[in-house]
Amino acid sequence: MFDYTSKQITVEQALDMVQSNHVLALGMAGGEPREFIKKLHTIADRVEDVIITSGLTGVGGAYLSEQYLEKAFIIHSFFYSKALRRLHKTGRVSFIPNHLHAFASRRIFNTHTNIFVCSATMPDENGRVRLSGGNIYEREMALAADMVILEISPNIPTLLGDNYMEWEQIDYVVPSDYSLPVLPDVPPNEKDRAIGGYISDLIEDGDCIQIGIGGIPNAVCECLTGKKDLGVHTEMLTTGMMKLMKLGVINGAKKQLLPGKAVCGFAMGSAELYEFVDNNPDILMMNGAWVNNPAVIAQNDNQVSVNTSVEIDLTGQCCSESIGIQQISGTGGQADTAIGAQYSKNGRSFIALYSTATVNDPETGEEREISKIVPILRHGATVSLSRNDVDYVVTEYGVVNLRGATLHQRAELLTSIAHPSFRVELRQAARELEIWI
Repeated sequence: MFDYTSKQITVEQALDMVQSNHVLALGMAGGEPREFIKKLHTIADRVEDVIITSGLTGVGGAYLSEQYLEKAFIIHSFFYSKALRRLHKTGRVSFIPNHLHAFASRRIFNTHTNIFVCSATMPDENGRVRLSGGNIYEREMALAADMVILEISPNIPTLLGDNYMEWEQIDYVVPSDYSLPVLPDVPPNEKDRAIGGYISDLIEDGDCIQIGIGGIPNAVCECLTGKKDLGVHTEMLTTGMMKLMKLGVINGAKKQLLPGKAVCGFAMGSAELYEFVDNNPDILMMNGAWVNNPAVIAQNDNQVSVNTSVEIDLTGQCCSESIGIQQISGTGGQADTAIGAQYSKNGRSFIALYSTATVNDPETGEEREISKIVPILRHGATVSLSRNDVDYVVTEYGVVNLRGATLHQRAELLTSIAHPSFRVELRQAARELEIWI
């Protein structure tokens, strides 16, 4: 058995290495170094302006409080979690606009990292470790950092792929015993199942799929149980996909790129998913720069991308990460996968959303229903997917295809799948905006 004790340190010793004005990069999602994060606030009294680059933040460390952000820490994130949304107004938390496939390369270009910290598997007999749960930007940024510290645990599953670090590339390891965080399944509701049904009807045997998380994606997976020979080339491997693999629905038999292999950038879901992926030769976790490169995605024929959005205007512009000027999540891989799917031979991209949302009226304080198909996006809203790159759009009222459609045709098509209560005012607004005359 490989002896890793020569590089073993405590989490306190790891934190002792952090100095004022250092730039740290932390693994995202399952790769978050939990021991390091939970004790990061303990050095706040001796450091200033430590920049922390993060992705999908789930571990609620005490460092994420106004008390410690005031002086010690600054957060730069590719994706806003609930905690980061709350802290944005402190001025010490800022979003990094980016496509997922460029997370690492563009961050490396902009900012040099002093210390990279991530969770990982135990070393194998040769000292190689596998980064934990994902390789979106982790390995690339680790190799560009001055120092690499990995929290290793015997309870972290081994995912095969290019997500490895050799022993000589690692400076220190911190022993731990935690497992990957479990992401509970969101049960689909009636609207989700309606939308999932429309999408699944347009997915054919032998297609290669990319599907995210949430009620709508879960409903899509539920509706695919009758399909055959599906493949996977996806940013995120989910519990829903794992279930389809166990059923034999997903086998990758018709894929052009890595046939027989389910390709992903990271995996997150149930404990059953983590057990399934452990040393599974049919699953490859690869660098996000490669997985989400539209040119790579397009190498699979019949690639299907399913993403969700906050709102869409009558010309097809999709805002999927903000409410007006308020950043709520991130672009992630939406544009990567939507564009890549459309470059694919017979590929299709779906943007799915409920026709309405319930919001609190700031004037009355009462809840009211608004349309998510709108004449124009809210003031300051982020365009996550341009109208030039939108293909199918789906609500619980139907599915339309905007490919090649004029602005006039788009307004008509999108109005047809809006909630019936808003269709008259949408048509009126389209005329007033001269989208159609």
